[in-house]
Amino acid sequence: MKLTHYVLSKKLSLFASSLLLLLPGVGKSGNTVSEEKTNKNILVFIADDLARNELGCYGGQNVKTPNIDRFAKEGVRFNQMYASEAMCAPTRASIYTGLYPVKHGVYKNHAATKTDVISIVQYIGNLGYRVGLTGKTHFKPELVYPFEIIDGFEKRSVSKTANYKTDGIVEFMNRREDQPFCLIVCSTLPHAPWTAGDPSVFDAEKLKLPPHFVDNKETRQAFIKYLAEIAYLDKQFGDVLSALKSTSDESNTIVMFCGEQGPQFPGGKWTSWDYGQKSAFIVRTPKGAMNGKVSDALLQYEDVLPTLISYVGGKVSKEMDGESFLPVLNGEKTNHREWAYGIHNNFPEGTPYPIRSIRNNQYKLIVNLSPELKYFEKHLMNPNKESYWDSWVRDAETSVEAKHWVDRYISRPAIEFYDIENDPWELNNLASEENLQPIIRKMEKELYNWMKKQGDPGKELDVEVPRKS
Repeated sequence: MKLTHYVLSKKLSLFASSLLLLLPGVGKSGNTVSEEKTNKNILVFIADDLARNELGCYGGQNVKTPNIDRFAKEGVRFNQMYASEAMCAPTRASIYTGLYPVKHGVYKNHAATKTDVISIVQYIGNLGYRVGLTGKTHFKPELVYPFEIIDGFEKRSVSKTANYKTDGIVEFMNRREDQPFCLIVCSTLPHAPWTAGDPSVFDAEKLKLPPHFVDNKETRQAFIKYLAEIAYLDKQFGDVLSALKSTSDESNTIVMFCGEQGPQFPGGKWTSWDYGQKSAFIVRTPKGAMNGKVSDALLQYEDVLPTLISYVGGKVSKEMDGESFLPVLNGEKTNHREWAYGIHNNFPEGTPYPIRSIRNNQYKLIVNLSPELKYFEKHLMNPNKESYWDSWVRDAETSVEAKHWVDRYISRPAIEFYDIENDPWELNNLASEENLQPIIRKMEKELYNWMKKQGDPGKELDVEVPRKS
């Protein structure tokens, strides 16, 4: 969009918002402002590239995460939360807008949200809230996301340091101005380059690696650096909870811990396998009926914003793709969604490689829309003599097992189908099983119906855009 068009769009949007807010009891895009002022605060903590299976409360054995584990005992630990696209910018846009990637426009990493989209800042702000954010942003434009930026956490995910302080967070929480607060705390951990924390406390030889990893020295050395950042993330989260406790607001604050998508290891981030899409997600509500319990309700990050709006007494916009799971938090329901959907567009993180997926609690269907292509992701696979990926390729020359995992990552079939209830690491592709063809066809039909409703043309979205000279 040209600059002049952007400025004009921003002015018109702000003018329209001002007119809308003059109407009694109405917030932007139909948000109804409660007649009675709510005093329910909101605190959302977002990790960055977190493998949920490493957390103790999710069965992890490699690293101690006492603060997150303690929080899980106090809140509801969800087993079935999924990122619709396993990349940072799309996931955050989905959390902040309640829309799927094609709808909000961030269906490629680093893309800008459509300027006519409304975010958590307006939805919650128009309900009488101060809406602030500290740490990583990874969103644009400011028109859509006019957060009050709070000093405290590192903003750059690729920074070699992750220093932080909670003074600004406490000040924001305590600065009442007769308004409740909504605060998003965005850590940059455990996003690469894995330079925070202390890897020396881990014994590389004793690690339990994911089953789809090539197990060698280089991989284990990289993994202890990753684990060190998870340990430091746990400290950060503990300090944020302590900051909340130091105020008088803990007893009336809903707290969400979001793992975002999976790690920058093969099969994780930038893929449609569960190591990338399946996320840690824990919610603690004041005197919540489900606190201390575990839920298998199927959720997606698009459901977060409508849930928060419902929680504080607002009306959820019909324009949202997500739906409130407040009835699950209240113990009124055990189920939420029938289906969770996935999308992946690989450019600019690598060469185009479009993927779509759909799942329920038992099965997952992955459709690789260009299976004739080889998968390539630049952060992992660029030649580098110090890269653990290069050690995988090296080992594949002499090891049948290593070759299997390398080939699985690079060359994928048109259809993948997994019984994720019995095969959680998606190691056994059942796409050719005769007795499963009816459910495969049913899920494929549902997936393409969803794509049509989203305005998703498929592989035409994942094209390489030539650089301007």
